Amino acid sequence: MPNPNSSTSRNFTGGLARREAGDFTTDRRVILLIAMAVVVGTGGAFAAWLLVNLIALCTNIVWFRQISVAPHSFTEVPRSFWMLVAPIGGGLIIGLMARFGSEKIRGHGIPEAIEAILIGGSRMSPKVAILKPLSSAISIGTGGPFGAEGPIIMTGGAIGSLFAQFFHMTSAERKTLLVAGAAAGMTAIFGTPIAAVMLAVELLLFEWKPRSFIPVAFAACVSICWRPLLFGTGPLFPTSFHLQLPWWGIFLCAGMGIVSGLQSGLLTTLLYKIEDAFDLLSIHWMWWPAIGGIAIGIGGFIEPRALGVGYDIVSDLLHDHITAEAVIAILLVKSAIWLVALSSGTSGGVLAPLLIFGGALGWLVGLYMPGNEPGFWALLGMAAMMGGTMRAPLTGTFFAVEITGDIHTLVPLLAATVVAYSVTVLLLKRSILTEKIARRGQHITREYGIDPFELTRARDIMTMAVDCLPGAMQIADAYAFFGSEQSIHRTYPVTDAQQRLIGVVSRSDALSWNVHTIGEGGTLGDKVSDSSIPVGHPEDTVGFIADLMLKGDTGRIPITDPDTRFVVGLITRKDLLHLRSATRSSEDHRSAFFGMEAYRQQKGELRS
Repeated sequence: MPNPNSSTSRNFTGGLARREAGDFTTDRRVILLIAMAVVVGTGGAFAAWLLVNLIALCTNIVWFRQISVAPHSFTEVPRSFWMLVAPIGGGLIIGLMARFGSEKIRGHGIPEAIEAILIGGSRMSPKVAILKPLSSAISIGTGGPFGAEGPIIMTGGAIGSLFAQFFHMTSAERKTLLVAGAAAGMTAIFGTPIAAVMLAVELLLFEWKPRSFIPVAFAACVSICWRPLLFGTGPLFPTSFHLQLPWWGIFLCAGMGIVSGLQSGLLTTLLYKIEDAFDLLSIHWMWWPAIGGIAIGIGGFIEPRALGVGYDIVSDLLHDHITAEAVIAILLVKSAIWLVALSSGTSGGVLAPLLIFGGALGWLVGLYMPGNEPGFWALLGMAAMMGGTMRAPLTGTFFAVEITGDIHTLVPLLAATVVAYSVTVLLLKRSILTEKIARRGQHITREYGIDPFELTRARDIMTMAVDCLPGAMQIADAYAFFGSEQSIHRTYPVTDAQQRLIGVVSRSDALSWNVHTIGEGGTLGDKVSDSSIPVGHPEDTVGFIADLMLKGDTGRIPITDPDTRFVVGLITRKDLLHLRSATRSSEDHRSAFFGMEAYRQQKGELRS
């Protein structure tokens, strides 16, 4: 190994430090992110508390004529003309807030958070942090059939993003704190830290790295510690099912998943067809939430319990404190008004309605299932509907376990949720969340994988037969060489008498030499010996080689033996594209190694 301090050694990395191979790229800066996540987790928890109380305050003012944050159910609201008017008024206010405040408050929150992460550099404005919970409180308080989780995910995300913007941070670090705030808000609302972290992984982070996972988990843990002070202790809907399914009962759970998957596909399709219908209206979108309010008012007049968040309905479904007639009415009415209201661009979350839709259908299916426990099948329907619609099966599974505290339902929940997820993935190209973003021109892929550039070594793709130019070549001869037909490459490594790399020369370098330079004489080695060029080694990852290309603004990287500096290979941009092609081939090419198919394939290869 040459002495780096000797006069003959050269810096062949262009000032880049060679990375040591490891399982992860996380460094000690994650400790700073953890400390920030503690602050953001606290902010997310208190923002959730504020939103819940704002919803209760608006509900009490609009429907009970009292200034209070005490919880009330819409079963206490009598049918009257006011039930038709209040949702329209709420829609008008939200439309005005979106038109003259921020258009980003429209919708259910999660797509907007994803959009901020993907194309906004994880930067959210203070307007969103203020207007989103306020508009959602007005929407739900005036009867909107929505949940609080979508708005709090966006509000908590805004808190994390705003906090991060006070510091010098990368967009990836801002994303981590944005998602930490979102996870903290969801944890505080539902008491589901594991599900919140899984939601972050499955929907928001777009990666699986300790750098982001650890701070998000810390924020969720901080939020759950604040929850007893803000909301109380214990599961949100404590239940304990004693249903003993037969050995084939898992197939019934899978069947429930199929039913929920089909239900999810139907609702998602209807939602965007109705949204397309709103786009055909000749009036400004500012007025659309008021039109959605008309549907809410009519639905509320038919079935008052269809209004609002409806956590009391979830509890009644799980504990069988409801009749079949009421379940059917709530399912039909709430589905209809939710579809119209959400399509109109008002503000509110989708998670709570999905729980009610899936739970209601599951409860009805449970009437015909063994064990006489419709509540159990309602829980499966809730988890399957959530996991399938949001394309987050692990989130749906853990969410159902955490809100009930019944760990014994884990396996049936997993079976139902994964099957529902399978159905929706096969039925629809995009989910209820990503379809909205796709309609704005931003394609999202929800599949994560290891970067093949980080799995492959330079030795695996480099060209080993390398054309080099001798350092002893005269400048005039080199100039003539680049002007001849012999020059088939744009760039050539330059080596000394011992075949060690001393530099790189390109056709553009030769063209820049003027008559005076050529007339001075000298060798090619003298011309390039002072160059600092990026160089790779056979054991480097292809990802590192690609980084060298970007840093050095070059399309060809010489590969040298680290001990002798002999040129042993060369990697070009084309080699990187070949690796990409090979990776695609591993996904598309199918072959068998045993059986008749393998025999026929081998026979065909021998003939060819």
